[in-house]
Amino acid sequence: MTASGASFSTRDGWRYGLLGLPLAFCALPLYVLMPNMYAREWGVSLAALGAVLLAARLLDAVLDPWLGRVCDRLYARSIAAVLTFGAAAAALLGLGFSAIFVPPVRAPDALLLWAGGWLVVTYLAYSALAVAHQSWGAMLGGDAVQRSRVVAWREGLGLVGVVLASVAASLLGVPVMLGLLWLGLVLGWWAWSRAPRPLRPSGAGQATPLARSAKVISLWHPWQHRDFRRLLAVFMLNGIASAIPATLVLFFVQDRLQGSEALQSASLGLYFVFAALSMPLWLRGVARLGLARSWLLGMGVSVLVFLWATQLGAGDGAWFLVVCALSGAALGSDLALPGAMLAGLIDDAGDRGRADGSYFGWWNFATKLNLALAAGLALPLLGWLGYAPGTREPQALLVLTVAYCLLPCVLKTGAALLLYFSFIQPAARPLPT
Repeated sequence: MTASGASFSTRDGWRYGLLGLPLAFCALPLYVLMPNMYAREWGVSLAALGAVLLAARLLDAVLDPWLGRVCDRLYARSIAAVLTFGAAAAALLGLGFSAIFVPPVRAPDALLLWAGGWLVVTYLAYSALAVAHQSWGAMLGGDAVQRSRVVAWREGLGLVGVVLASVAASLLGVPVMLGLLWLGLVLGWWAWSRAPRPLRPSGAGQATPLARSAKVISLWHPWQHRDFRRLLAVFMLNGIASAIPATLVLFFVQDRLQGSEALQSASLGLYFVFAALSMPLWLRGVARLGLARSWLLGMGVSVLVFLWATQLGAGDGAWFLVVCALSGAALGSDLALPGAMLAGLIDDAGDRGRADGSYFGWWNFATKLNLALAAGLALPLLGWLGYAPGTREPQALLVLTVAYCLLPCVLKTGAALLLYFSFIQPAARPLPT
C-alpha cells in the first residue's frame, strides 16, 4: 500500500525508481571502467590499484551501518529532513565522481593518492543516498509481489543507467558521461521528492504516515534476527560471485577473446539490457514460485552460463554475446529479489518505519565488502599468478578464465545451497512469500 492506499502504480514506479538510474550510472564506471582506465591508459599497477580499491571500499563499508542509523533518525524526524540529506549526498556524489575521472595528475603514484581520497568521498556520498532511497522503498510495504515490483522499478531503472554509462563512456567520452550523471542526479532527486510517502504499520493491517519517534534503535539491532543473518550470508556469497566477473569482464574480452572495443561495449550493454528485460519475468516467477525459489532458479541459470563460457576463446565474440544475454537475464533475479526478501523480513520483524535504515546499512555494508573483496583480491591474485593486461600466454589466459568463469560458479553454488537449506527446505523456517 502507498500513502494514498492505492497499489504501487507505474507512475509511482517512475517517481520512486528514477533515482536508481544515476546511482547505477556511476556504479559501472567506478567498478569496471575506472580500474581498466587507470591500469591500461595510465600505467597504474594492478596490485597497487587493487589495494587502494580494497582500502577505500572497506572504509566505506564500515561506515554504512552508521549511515543506516542516521537515516533512521532522519525518517523519525521528517520526510523533508530525509530529502534534504539526499540532496546534499547527491551533490557530493557528483563532485567526487567527476574528480576521479578527470584527475589533474597522471603520474601513477599521484594518481593512486588522488583516486584513493576521492573514492572515499564518492563512496560515502553514494552510500548515504542509496541507504536513504532503499529504506524509503522498504517502508512502502505490500506483499511479496508488490515488494518485488518496488525493487524492480529501482533496479530496472538502475540498469538503464548502467547501459547509459557504458555507452557514454565508450562512445561519447568522459565529459558527456559526467554531464549525464549530474542531470540524472537532479532529475532523480526531483522525482523522488514526489514519490509515494513511506508508511509505518499501525496494527490491524492498517498503515499510517511516519511520525517522530523518540526511541533509538541499536546499530546491532538487525543482527538479533536469525533470518537476517542467514539472508545476509546468502547475499554476500552470491554477491562476491557476481562481483568477480564484473571486475574482470573487460580483461576477459580484451585478452581471452581478443575482442574489439565494439565487442566490449556490446557485451556490457547486452548484459544489462537483458537484466532489465528479465525483470517482468522474475516478477511472474515470484507470483508462481515465491521469492526464494525464484532467486534459486536465477542462480542456477548463472552457473550453467558461466560453465559454458569456459569453452570460449579468441574469435568467439558472437558466442560471448549470448553468454552476456543469458547471464544478464539471471542477473535480474539478483537485483529484484533479495531486496524484496529483506523488505519482507523487516516487515515481519515489526521494524518497518523503525529500523529500515539500519537493515539497509548492513545490507550495503555486505555489498561493498563483496566488491572490495572482488577487486582487492582478484586483481592482485591475477598479477601474482602471472596475468597482466595485454598478455597472450596460454597459462596466463587460463588463470584469467578460471578467475572469471569457474571461481564465480563455485561461490554461487555455495550461495544456492545456503539459500535452499535456510529458506526453501521444509525443515527450515522460510521467509513468508
